[in-house]
Amino acid sequence: MQTLPVIDIVVILIYLAAMVYVGYFFSRKNKSQDQFTKASGHIPGWAIGLSIYATFLSSNTFLGVPGKAFGANWNAFAFSLSMPLAAWVAVKYFIPFYRRTGEISAYTNLEKRFGPWARTYAVVCFIFTQIARMGSIFFGLSLTLQALTGYDMKMIMLIVGICIILYTVMGGIEAVIWTEVVQGILKTIGAILIVYLVVSHVDGGFGKIWDLGKADEKFSLGNLSPDFTSSSFWVVLLYGFFMNLNNFGMDQNYVQRYHTATSQKEAAKSIWLCVWIYIPASLLFFVIGSCLYAYYQLNPDLLEPIRMQTAIERLGADAGEHQVRALAATLQPADFGDKVMPNFMVTMIPAGLLGLIISAILSAGMSTISSGMNASATVFAEDVYKRYINRNVTEKQGLRLLHTGTVVFGLLGMIAGVLMIGVKSVLDIWWQLSGIFAGGMLGLFLLGIVSKRTGNHAALIATITGILVILWMTFSYLLPDSYASLRNPLHANMIMVVGTLVIFLVGLLFTRKKKAPVKVS
Repeated sequence: MQTLPVIDIVVILIYLAAMVYVGYFFSRKNKSQDQFTKASGHIPGWAIGLSIYATFLSSNTFLGVPGKAFGANWNAFAFSLSMPLAAWVAVKYFIPFYRRTGEISAYTNLEKRFGPWARTYAVVCFIFTQIARMGSIFFGLSLTLQALTGYDMKMIMLIVGICIILYTVMGGIEAVIWTEVVQGILKTIGAILIVYLVVSHVDGGFGKIWDLGKADEKFSLGNLSPDFTSSSFWVVLLYGFFMNLNNFGMDQNYVQRYHTATSQKEAAKSIWLCVWIYIPASLLFFVIGSCLYAYYQLNPDLLEPIRMQTAIERLGADAGEHQVRALAATLQPADFGDKVMPNFMVTMIPAGLLGLIISAILSAGMSTISSGMNASATVFAEDVYKRYINRNVTEKQGLRLLHTGTVVFGLLGMIAGVLMIGVKSVLDIWWQLSGIFAGGMLGLFLLGIVSKRTGNHAALIATITGILVILWMTFSYLLPDSYASLRNPLHANMIMVVGTLVIFLVGLLFTRKKKAPVKVS
């Protein structure tokens, strides 16, 4: 078991205590549902922008992106490149829409547009997406901290989860936003420090890193041909556009922040601030992955412990040494990409700085998880409890409901994280799950916004059709070889793209055109 130096432990404990204190600080005025969910609408746009940026820059980015760059290339960067167009759509259409309606839930208006079933469907999709997101982040955090400390991954999830629940329950959305402002700055500083430390350990510096990476196509954006059966540039770009459109337009985490802003203009500023910070910041994590690739190319013996650890995880602790070594010898960089950065940190980063970088990794996960807890609790309270169980909730009962929901969804996120232990790539698993759960929701929302004539019947047919297509694309790989022609030929990231388009286009197809008035001669 690794033992962290005392100074690093102190730094981490100070960070965790500070986050809990922020929750306590805001708890003094967090006495109403409006304050818990909207912060009474007085948060400045720059703070909301940093908060959204911190939510985007989760531990999936901190851990998964360097792992993808190490194991493959910069193909996933196309996701970031899709953000400006999605942000433009959000600023022009989504923010004015939500600010005009005044509804705290992103899904209330679907009921007004198509009926109760539409709201319920969107809520179910959102809740599953959030649990998957929190689970993947809990997993990524625990994987990194296990490599650094040797502690059990489940114990790490429990300790970190309790801290997040405490400050989220006490401080509400205001505590979430202001802790994310700090966390966004901290994780950016941590990324810059990691780049500096890796480069300083590579003889020849950036020049050598560039030569080694270029020789093995580590800076490539992937296949640029119009190929939708593999993770080509266009597949990731399309997935990124639709996912970012979902984030800015349908995800309660972001919609809720629009209501915390002092004005529509400030809400719009927050999105653009997030975009222009996130694109270069995400690029920084691809640089980390390429730097780590060059470092381990020059020091291949240092990869042996990572290979052995990965082989043991796949074979089980009871596997013989010969079996483990045989499997370890066949593993490729893509098989253990998520483990290289934690390995570098624990072996090469000096005491003191390690505690700061671990705090940055913690902040990367805590920001997104706390946001997910608050948003999920808000959706449950507004769209489930008040809609179907008890409409007449007092202020005190409503606040207690939000607190309870925050705790419950935090625990569900931890359980999802435990179930993900052993997956190959934290970024891949999150992209796949989010695409499955979010695809139909976005299609229905766009149908309601764009087509004013589409009614309940057409929307229901479109949604059922979209769900069937998503289910086929997700599970058709299980068909026996005799039915191989019926399997989904497209890459998994296309599930969200196709699901969204099917619902939208089928809805338009079934929309009854208004009959023109008959002229009487």
